[in-house]
Amino acid sequence: MTKKSQLMLGQKTEYKFDQPSQKILQKVANPHLDVDYAIRFSCPEFTSICPITSQPDFAHLVIDYVPGNSIVESKSLKLYLFSYRNHGAFHEDCTVQIAKDIIETIKPKWLRIGGYWYPRGGIPIDIFFQSGKLPKDVWVKEQTVSDYKGRG
Repeated sequence: MTKKSQLMLGQKTEYKFDQPSQKILQKVANPHLDVDYAIRFSCPEFTSICPITSQPDFAHLVIDYVPGNSIVESKSLKLYLFSYRNHGAFHEDCTVQIAKDIIETIKPKWLRIGGYWYPRGGIPIDIFFQSGKLPKDVWVKEQTVSDYKGRG
């Protein structure tokens, strides 16, 4: 568990735009261990770099999870996602690696990520990953990112 004095929240921000491998994700204690509930993070402006052409790739990421003992500290998630901006990786690699890193950090009861990638070359690519089983009686809103029509 990350100590309050070690959290990025409230600290000067050091951006690491090409180093997602540094695992800067942080966790804090789940304030409601007595109930199961869902948390959603949406990142409609996620960017990475194509490892072949070095052109930018853009995605709308939606991350849903049911926490165990810990929750993701949101500023660290923002900085972690920013770290992909100059990172060269395919859509599939980015999407699944983000899920794996969150799972490694907080060990959620259930996690789902949707990576809705904008097209380059005329083909949008959507990547979906899920881990665990959604606990009974937990309501999770559908990921309502539309099929590509300009994603708008």
